[in-house]
Amino acid sequence: MFKNPRYLTIGVQTEIPLMVQTFIWNCIDRLPDEADYLQVFRLSSFGGMQQIIHESEEPAYKKVYLFPSENPVTEKLYVIDSEEHSTMLLASEY
Repeated sequence: MFKNPRYLTIGVQTEIPLMVQTFIWNCIDRLPDEADYLQVFRLSSFGGMQQIIHESEEPAYKKVYLFPSENPVTEKLYVIDSEEHSTMLLASEY
């Protein structure tokens, strides 16, 4: 799963810094083989840092990341695997 061509929506391209996009794809690359087709990323500011909460339902998975950022983003993103391709999109674009 998630080993196919990758795409992102215009919303992600314009709203999410490239460094954060790359970090999220790296999180996807580190997933166990039995990952859910839908991965959820909640981005927020936490004490002036970028916080990313990565979750999925089946199997249950949750990791929290914090790293320095001059402009933390607050947004919810999905990464969806369709078996033909993987797409990163803002929740509002779903």
